[in-house]
Amino acid sequence: MKIFCDAALLNEACQNVQRAVSGKTTIPAIEGILLKALGGELMLTGYDLEMGITTSIPCQVAEQGAIILNARILCDIVRKIPGETVKIESDERMLTTIQGGEATYSLIGIDGNEFPELPTVSGGYPVVINQGLLKNMIRQTIFSVAVKDSKIIHTGVKFEISANLFRLVAVDGSRLAMRTEAIDYTGDELSFVVPSKTLNEVTKLLNEEDETVSLAVGKRHIIFEIGNYTIISRLLDGEFLKYQNAIPTTFTTTAIINVDEMISSIDRASLIITDKFISPVRFIFDENLVRLSSVTALGTANDSFPCKLEGQKVEIGFNNKLITEALRACDVDEVKIELNGGFAPIVILPKEGESFLFLILPMRFKKD
Repeated sequence: MKIFCDAALLNEACQNVQRAVSGKTTIPAIEGILLKALGGELMLTGYDLEMGITTSIPCQVAEQGAIILNARILCDIVRKIPGETVKIESDERMLTTIQGGEATYSLIGIDGNEFPELPTVSGGYPVVINQGLLKNMIRQTIFSVAVKDSKIIHTGVKFEISANLFRLVAVDGSRLAMRTEAIDYTGDELSFVVPSKTLNEVTKLLNEEDETVSLAVGKRHIIFEIGNYTIISRLLDGEFLKYQNAIPTTFTTTAIINVDEMISSIDRASLIITDKFISPVRFIFDENLVRLSSVTALGTANDSFPCKLEGQKVEIGFNNKLITEALRACDVDEVKIELNGGFAPIVILPKEGESFLFLILPMRFKKD
């Protein structure tokens, strides 16, 4: 293989593809990036047997071929190499020379044929959605994914796609996040769970607000086509929580609150709460006012902010981080908070519509 390519394009491609490379493995090939020169393009692929990222950049191909180079070393070299053009040349013994400006490196590569074949997805109806919209929907749900759960399936985000409806749902043992949008889709109903690791990488490539991303879904894998990048990932198996049963349908109290005011008030009331001194924040939803307080071995804190209340007075406690994360994901000025007394979950919704829903379980006070 012998190629000449733009240094900046190669660097960007290497940094993105590297995120799919396995860090700890007994298979040397998947510690590397596959470089494949064909026609007027260089294709780069990283794959850790669960998620793969592939892209291509234009280059001058003097000799076609394929080589696997250690991802960390290759990315470090192309990030720091001088000059605007990089020359990569490998011989039949897999000795590879990388040259840019006055710098030259020699690496021992691996035959490209030893790189594992990426899964394919065929058939099905493609799902097309705006990149900016998908990025926001993932951001507004992924924070509720379980980090440690006996059910691996809850470490991913559930996708539900039906006629003109696109929904993402994430749950852990204490909360639920749901985001719903109308989209142009007329295919079969789809339901699958994507690992949070994959979605974190997807969001890093979702940049073009006016561009679209295409999803192809199979029985075991999903492919995201984002610009000139392709991400393929396994799907998670198992039975996802029947989340609809967890969402209350009637409420005794409804409060309209300003999101920024509530976040600021929680922050002030949480200043005496630390990882060592853990305590719920006490909320008292009363006429036109929400009073907050917290008590730990460090002291006490009290604060309040205004609200518009309908229904019964409620006294309830929450983990300050869980409720703050939900509020930060709202992306609106005001939200509607619905409650059923001091021991039932709280539900946070937009003031108008149902584009998002956040459910949080309360914490009991010691006296309870």
